[in-house]
Amino acid sequence: MNYKEALDYINDKNKYGSRLRLDSIRKLLELLGNPHLELKCIHIAGTNGKGSTASYIATMLKEAGYKVGMFTSPYLERFNERISINGIDIPDEKVAEITSRVKDKIQIMLEEGYDHPTTFEIVTSIGFVYFKEENVDYTVLEVGLGGRLDSTNIIDESLLSVITTIDYDHMDVLGDSLEKIAYEKAGIIKERGLVLSYPQEEEAMRAIKQVCQDKNAQLTVCPLENVEIIKLTEFGGQFNFSYKGMNFENLEISLIGEHQVYNAALAFTAMILLREKGLVCISDEAIRSGLKKAKWRGRLEVLNRKPLFIIDGAHNIQGIRTLADNLNRFQYDRLILGISVLKDKDVDSIVKVIAPFADEIVITEANIYRKMDAEDLEKIINKYNKNTHIEKDIKKAIDKAHAMAKEGDLILFVGSIYLIGDVRRIYTSNY
Repeated sequence: MNYKEALDYINDKNKYGSRLRLDSIRKLLELLGNPHLELKCIHIAGTNGKGSTASYIATMLKEAGYKVGMFTSPYLERFNERISINGIDIPDEKVAEITSRVKDKIQIMLEEGYDHPTTFEIVTSIGFVYFKEENVDYTVLEVGLGGRLDSTNIIDESLLSVITTIDYDHMDVLGDSLEKIAYEKAGIIKERGLVLSYPQEEEAMRAIKQVCQDKNAQLTVCPLENVEIIKLTEFGGQFNFSYKGMNFENLEISLIGEHQVYNAALAFTAMILLREKGLVCISDEAIRSGLKKAKWRGRLEVLNRKPLFIIDGAHNIQGIRTLADNLNRFQYDRLILGISVLKDKDVDSIVKVIAPFADEIVITEANIYRKMDAEDLEKIINKYNKNTHIEKDIKKAIDKAHAMAKEGDLILFVGSIYLIGDVRRIYTSNY
């Protein structure tokens, strides 16, 4: 099996949809030798901020001299981004070789009467095998969907369960209230485990506290009230943070936006907790350096300066509001918005927040079956902004936005991870 054949095999399994239960991946990993049981995991769940928090944590550990595996989803441009060690994506040949082994074990499963694993279960298994065989010191593991029944939650224990901001998303699967959604996210909490949470809305925090009580887990809520923001620019941020009597001044990040300061504080607190417990040996210098060096593509990412061209993967109401709040970090004359939204999202709420900021809007379509048709999206957008143009082809949509933009304008593409992944690939190849 070569790399292309491996990807074709993995993607073909999308036909099995998603499955929120753990019996299938448990059997698959058992046949693969239970690689996940030999990993030291930092497990991250939440609605927004998981990826950047994972990147902060992984980069800090790397700066301390550790070999760090990171598992995230979805990817922007290449499948390999989902599985990396010290910032280097899994090689093509490893994807092919491990997928071939996974395929053989799946055949055994089917012969024994088990359901076929889903794409996400297969990818999770590939990640576990790769990290185990490469002898990583730590694995930073991002949940795919929810937490309690997510494939990544097959791990029996974790060094730390981190819960980022919780908001309404995937309500058809996770529940129609913040408390229900938080309960699913809190499913990553282990018996007598160590837990760190972003400050949450009252009903979400109530669910997290109840799960911690039921599992005798130790909960720390990140004291974001101790964050003092010194500077926020279109190049990053600088802040002070105090924790347990320790004062850390002039911490710097390269990720853009006020929310990234708070994600950094959450990751910072994670490192201090792990260090206090003797689970990680890391210096203050490595923490500082890791925060500054951390990158996360596709979140307020600047691809060009003249004209300013930004992509952002915000795809739910909390993410869009955060994006809108941070637009004033940039200096620009007019905003030209490129947008595509998936039809299973709260489209009207998303559009209502972002559309009024735009001077011109180019409506396109992400390359995924869940996309909303451009004409249907235009009808919703026109309730809030009538300066719309439809260009379904993403490359042509980028060209259209560029044709309308002057040097001092801002071009922003937003609405779906699947959209901005293609925008990033096309833009970096053609402009």
